[in-house]
Amino acid sequence: MTVAPLCLDVCSEGQVETLVNRDNEARWLAQVRSGRMSLSNFAVLLFAVTLAASGQVLLKHGMTRSAASAKERGTSLAENAIGNGWVWLGLALFGISAVAWMLTLSRVPLNIAYPFNALGYLAILVASVLVLHEKANAWTVLGSAMVVGGLIVVVTMSPTHG
Repeated sequence: MTVAPLCLDVCSEGQVETLVNRDNEARWLAQVRSGRMSLSNFAVLLFAVTLAASGQVLLKHGMTRSAASAKERGTSLAENAIGNGWVWLGLALFGISAVAWMLTLSRVPLNIAYPFNALGYLAILVASVLVLHEKANAWTVLGSAMVVGGLIVVVTMSPTHG
């Protein structure tokens, strides 16, 4: 233990343990504030963003089907949505992504983590065109490219925190 010599043999074992815990906590907090992201933290962050985007696509699919079913049957949209498995699966993915996001926030500075949500926006745009067969115009593509460019600037140029 590196703090034991600081006590000069007058600290009790409990006091040494407290000092060691504070030292470890300070090092952990400095790492979180430094803006550096480990591979595992990056993986959890991407997992959270991917699940949130997937949840959006599944909710859209489920709600589109629920709206069509409600119109066809003459029932309420809420009633159809409650019975739609795609809606429940989308909500479940959101729940899991929220847990992964909370884990990310406990380890990564918000100003580094939050811009990664832009990747979710991009994934939703691509999925809406490829999976849901929606249309995207040139302005949407240009705006998305600008969002990605902004993400690159934020991630690569962000100052570290001391």
